[in-house]
Amino acid sequence: DAPLAPGELTVVVLPPRNATTRGQLLRMSGLARDEGHQLLWREVRGPAGPGAWPALARRLRTADRLVIGDPFSRWAQLLLAGSRTRRVVVVDDGTATMEFTAQLSRGEPLVRWHRAAAPRGARAALFAPVARRALRGLSPVGGRQVEVFTAMPVERPPGVTVRRNDLAWTRGRFGPPQTTGGSDLVGTSLVETGVIHEDRYLAAVASLAAEYGVTRYLAHRKEGPEKLKRVAALAGLEIVRPDLPLELVARTGPIGRRVLSFPSTVVHTLPLVLRGTDSGVSVCEITDDWLTDRASPRAGGFLAAVIAGARGAHGLPVLPVPLPPPAV
Repeated sequence: DAPLAPGELTVVVLPPRNATTRGQLLRMSGLARDEGHQLLWREVRGPAGPGAWPALARRLRTADRLVIGDPFSRWAQLLLAGSRTRRVVVVDDGTATMEFTAQLSRGEPLVRWHRAAAPRGARAALFAPVARRALRGLSPVGGRQVEVFTAMPVERPPGVTVRRNDLAWTRGRFGPPQTTGGSDLVGTSLVETGVIHEDRYLAAVASLAAEYGVTRYLAHRKEGPEKLKRVAALAGLEIVRPDLPLELVARTGPIGRRVLSFPSTVVHTLPLVLRGTDSGVSVCEITDDWLTDRASPRAGGFLAAVIAGARGAHGLPVLPVPLPPPAV
């Protein structure tokens, strides 16, 4: 509960291959160092990856507390499976945290909400024992203390402590932002993950831009350049590639007086970081006819729950997106 002393926390970054995400992690790594924490950047993907694990395993064996940011990550699960720590904290403000706590409550294998089914095949079979050990490592059994620290509205698994993140550090460290007179639209990776049709998404972006005076499109880190070119051409928007997580970008500004977003993490985090400013957040509906055949059967219900949670927790207005019917 007390602030950590310099050197008390070691941050280990296991960067992905995506260049935009790596860039954001580099900027965040600098912030972590500015706060006095030791930081280790470890390339675990690729041919040099196996060499990074022995040193990490030694650190885990002596760690008093393990804090992880993505319990669905196979790399995080590998770390959990090899850890003996009795105190585990999941720090995650993503919408996936809602699914994580629900699956942990039911004792189910951890599967990301947008996947139609658990991974199969030889690699999945080889990893299955690791995943089971990781799930036990996230369960409050045998005296283990498990905590979830999140801004998301989540159910509390039995025996797990849930603490609310109201992003007070972000508000205190940055801003307040300058607000512009226009509207900003937050991009999403729902097309990239195969959840919604790209043509429906592009039509929705164009419709929202015309209806609400959107001038800037704040791209998601996983959106590719070709898709963003289509967004700019179809809707006439300025494409902004944030080099920090959107919560920090919004707090430093400039940011639109109205920020529109499809159901995603930011409909829960942006209302918190923009509290007390002239900027407000609205959430845009996604209807079932946007979903692809590859989408998980629970995708529609999950997105609806994100919208309902944002409306209930933050009183966000929900905007319908007027679209022509899909072509047959």
